[in-house]
Amino acid sequence: MTEFRSVAAASGEAYGDAFAVHGPEDVAKACAAAAAAFDTYRATDRETRAAFLERIADEIQALGEPLFEAYMTESGLPRGRAEGECGRTCGQLRMFAGVVRKGQWLQMRIDPAMPDRAPLPRPDLRLRMIPVGPVAVFGASNFPLAFSTAGGDTASALAAGCPVVVKGHPAHPITGSMIAQAISKAVADSGLPEGVFQHLVGPSNELGAALVQNPNIMAVGFTGSRAGGLALTKLAQAREVPIPVYAEMSAVNPVLLLPEALKARGEALGNAFVGSLCMSAGQFCTNPGLVLAIEGEGLDAFLAAAGGAVSEAKPQTMLTTGIAAAYAKGVEKLSAAPGIEQVAKGEEGTRTTGGAVLFKATAEQFLADKALGEEVFGASSVVVVCKDEAELKTVLEGLEGQLTATLHMDEADEALASRVLPVLERKVGRILANGWPTGVEVCHAMVHGGPFPSTTDPRSTSVGSLAIDRFLRPVSYQNLAQGLLPPELRDDAKGDGAPRLIDGTLTLN
Repeated sequence: MTEFRSVAAASGEAYGDAFAVHGPEDVAKACAAAAAAFDTYRATDRETRAAFLERIADEIQALGEPLFEAYMTESGLPRGRAEGECGRTCGQLRMFAGVVRKGQWLQMRIDPAMPDRAPLPRPDLRLRMIPVGPVAVFGASNFPLAFSTAGGDTASALAAGCPVVVKGHPAHPITGSMIAQAISKAVADSGLPEGVFQHLVGPSNELGAALVQNPNIMAVGFTGSRAGGLALTKLAQAREVPIPVYAEMSAVNPVLLLPEALKARGEALGNAFVGSLCMSAGQFCTNPGLVLAIEGEGLDAFLAAAGGAVSEAKPQTMLTTGIAAAYAKGVEKLSAAPGIEQVAKGEEGTRTTGGAVLFKATAEQFLADKALGEEVFGASSVVVVCKDEAELKTVLEGLEGQLTATLHMDEADEALASRVLPVLERKVGRILANGWPTGVEVCHAMVHGGPFPSTTDPRSTSVGSLAIDRFLRPVSYQNLAQGLLPPELRDDAKGDGAPRLIDGTLTLN
């Protein structure tokens, strides 16, 4: 294939001009340009880099109405979602600009020499974080802006000082190309080398494989399916020089409905749950695909309300016909599982849409069939009915790693919550109380990650300022002359507010 076209999500039909497909030679050229730009870009001062990130945000906002039209056509998502996601994309770029300016990400440490220390002297040791090198970023299908060409992976890598090569998602090539042009303009207007940002397009897996295998790429950011993330990880580990793949893959994000909360507001919780489940056709990595509760009248009220809301739910346009087909197949597989009960089903989906479905299973059935705990990407969820607290904790212990877990609780549930929290801490990256997981705040305390298979590295996050750490590594300088040290680690470093840990004491330079 030498070219391909975008597809309108609502109709499943091709539209717009054809895109030339990038091949192995284009990958090699883009990665070489990124490598050539690395030393120049990583040497930029913090203000220059921060201003560059802000310029990208300005250029994206300047795209205006044409960007929203392309977004809505390619994704099938509504205008409010397009505008909100654009704001989030620009907001996280500006957040990282602030992170860069403050300098905490450098994690500077200075242990001055102690020549008279007995029995052995201590050398002069100084440490800072530096960028790892060019980063490959894979755009996500379900967030054409915030997790794609200029999304969190790109923003955090550029903030760290890493050139970025993006493989645009084939589900929204027009949107991605518009964003890529905005970033490239910001690169040029900032006087930076062209290789700081490169954009590749094409529908084949071979394009992504060539990108990950290129020796100039030093890390990978990915959001997508478990199969896709594991395939890229395998390729990255098979390289002559293995590299990390920070892949966000699959999660069912369990929601725990604790007894007193269920008794007090089971019906309200049922309606609110379906609102979260069906948001954007259930196409969120944090969608509540699993509900855990102890049997009783409160749970009965929840199921009645949730079932009624699901029955009335209309099919929604899914991101691609392939995703719609995969969702239908996943629902069919759940429906055929031994002993599972279909609580309710909304209007049947089509080739381009997906309808909501709610299932119920006993804890015994759930523990006996691992397939019941697998992600079905769409508005489908399984309610697991437990006999008591012991069975609830057994189900929790058997869960895979997750992005989130949610506790719906009243004050009288706090004792039970305290007993399950240690389990949840081992299983998930973010624990919510009395809310819904479909929504990820971009801020400093956010973790969007978790134990495998939700991500490949539970020590990291793809959302929030901590995401910059994925693309940094420490370098220690021992007994180097002052003139050879990085300026910010020298004794005469000018005060710029960046924190430094000097002989174990935190100070502001």
